[in-house]
Amino acid sequence: MSDDFNMSMRKFLKQVGVTSQQAIEDGLRKKGATAGQEFTAKMVLTVDGLDIEHTVTGKIKGQD
Repeated sequence: MSDDFNMSMRKFLKQVGVTSQQAIEDGLRKKGATAGQEFTAKMVLTVDGLDIEHTVTGKIKGQD
């Protein structure tokens, strides 16, 4: 793959990671989540123009 592709992919994934973490942390704070509480998270990736729907699920534990 080209350097332009790699750079755009890395930039997109970094943005997804950073903004998703911020949104989750805000949600945990607003909920008043405590250590030991567990939440199911789901991320769905779609790409306009490509036949892609990729879903990732996981568990996120509350913080102290």
